[in-house]
Amino acid sequence: MNLLQLEKQLGITFNDQELLRQAFTHSSYVNEHRKEAISDNERLEFLGDAVLELGVSQYLYRQKDQLPEGDLTKWRASIVCEASLFEFSRNLHFGDYLLLGRGEEQSGGREREAILADVFEAFLGALYLDQGYDAVITFLEHYVYPKINTGAFSHAMDYKSKLQEEIQQEGNHSIAYVIADEKGPSHDKEFVAQVLIDNAVSGEGAGHTKKEAEQRAAKDTLDTSDSR
Repeated sequence: MNLLQLEKQLGITFNDQELLRQAFTHSSYVNEHRKEAISDNERLEFLGDAVLELGVSQYLYRQKDQLPEGDLTKWRASIVCEASLFEFSRNLHFGDYLLLGRGEEQSGGREREAILADVFEAFLGALYLDQGYDAVITFLEHYVYPKINTGAFSHAMDYKSKLQEEIQQEGNHSIAYVIADEKGPSHDKEFVAQVLIDNAVSGEGAGHTKKEAEQRAAKDTLDTSDSR
C-alpha cells in the first residue's frame, strides 16, 4: 500500500498517516492480523457517510434552488447510493490501495462494489478528522460536484414519466425506447438509448445502465422540446 502515491495523486497530504491507512483497511485484513494494533475502516465509513450526505445536500440546496424538497431528496439519494460511490472510488483507483485479507483478495474484493463504496466513505471520514469539513468540500468540488453538473445523476429525476405526461397531453402518440448501441467491455458497458415518438427518433442518451440511458434520452427529448 503506497499511500504517498495516493496523496500525490489527490494533492492531499495527511497529518495523521495512520488515519489514512485505517481508511483503506478492510475488516478481513484486521481479522488475519490480530496481533497487530490496527483498526478497520468501518467507524470511519460511518462518519464519512454523514459528512458526504451533508456536503451533497449543501451543494444541491444552493445549486438547484428551483427544485422542491422531494426532487432534492431523489438527487441526493442517487449521488450517495452504493453504485455511485463505487464509481467514484473506482475512478480514483482506491481499490489499488486497499488492505484485504487473503480470502477477500482472492475472491476479487478490490473490485467489489460494496467494498469500494465503503472505502470512499471511509476516506471522507478520515479526511474530515484530519483536516476538517472544508477539506472534504474541496475534495467533493474536484471529484463529486462536477459529476452532478454534467448530468451523471439525471436518472434520479423521472424524465420518462414527465415525457409520457407531455406526450399524452398532446394527443394520441406512441412512445417507445430502444437500445441503439452498446459500447465498452462487459465490466464497464455504456448503453445508448433512443426515444421513438410515432416511430421517429426524438431524443438520445447514454448511460452505464439501460435505465440511465433511457432517462437521459427522455431528458434530451424534453430539453429539445423546451428549446423550440
